[in-house]
Amino acid sequence: MNHAVTVIIPAYNEEETIGPLVQRIRSVYPSYEIIVVNDGSTDNTSQVASKAGAMVLDHPYNMGNGASIKTGMRKASCDILVTMDADGQHDPADIEKLVSGIPEYDMVVGERSLNGQASVQRAVGNHLYNAFASYVAKFKVKDLTSGFRAVKREAALEHLPLFPNTYSYPTTLTLAVLRSGYSLRYIPIGVSSRKNGKSGIHLVKDGTRFLMIIIKICTLYSPLRVFIPVSGMMFLLGLINYAYTYLIGARFTNMSAVLFMSGVILFMMGIVSEQICQMRYERSHK
Repeated sequence: MNHAVTVIIPAYNEEETIGPLVQRIRSVYPSYEIIVVNDGSTDNTSQVASKAGAMVLDHPYNMGNGASIKTGMRKASCDILVTMDADGQHDPADIEKLVSGIPEYDMVVGERSLNGQASVQRAVGNHLYNAFASYVAKFKVKDLTSGFRAVKREAALEHLPLFPNTYSYPTTLTLAVLRSGYSLRYIPIGVSSRKNGKSGIHLVKDGTRFLMIIIKICTLYSPLRVFIPVSGMMFLLGLINYAYTYLIGARFTNMSAVLFMSGVILFMMGIVSEQICQMRYERSHK
């Protein structure tokens, strides 16, 4: 345990769990820097965390889980950053598993089992997101939304401006790291039930947000992975429509022409976007 590590814990109204969590981390890893970002809590989260031995950063109002992670990462002084939840679901003993994978890997993520998901609906949704993200990243994504991870500071700060202020920051960080050519490893972890209340993630609202973030990251780092399927679908619909109208009336309709042209235009837009993406990436790494 000779690594310089900062543990970042976003917390919102977690006075019941934050104290024991910080004390446990401090007892197991006495040399680690512990930062608790109090995200505008209305209870005594800030005071409890400070008394337990953490550096506390206070937001003046509730800004979101992702905003708290960004605040903590900007303030962190160590080369390895560990993020985890404040609700008691993550076992501090697993931090060593994650940190041990660095520096061989740029980021190590705690992979939850099926039993570690909050509900069956969440498990099914996460499976679909993992499959879509795997297609986008060309890498087997095993747990896209896990917030328990260790990452090299330089890799995290490089992508910090992309982080949303909401719960979706793990999705953004995972895809951005993979599409930027950094290495990633998954390590199985145990997850306990929440010690305080229900999850703040809503299946429909946040699920739609996760999907849009996947598409956004894909268009930022690999646009053709989005444009080619959509272009191909439009072209295929044009072929189907043309075959239908030809068989029933030997005609080539305006709809077929529109679908064919849309497919070609989308393909060319994808090519241009890919070139812009490549130039942007090369410029940012000079």
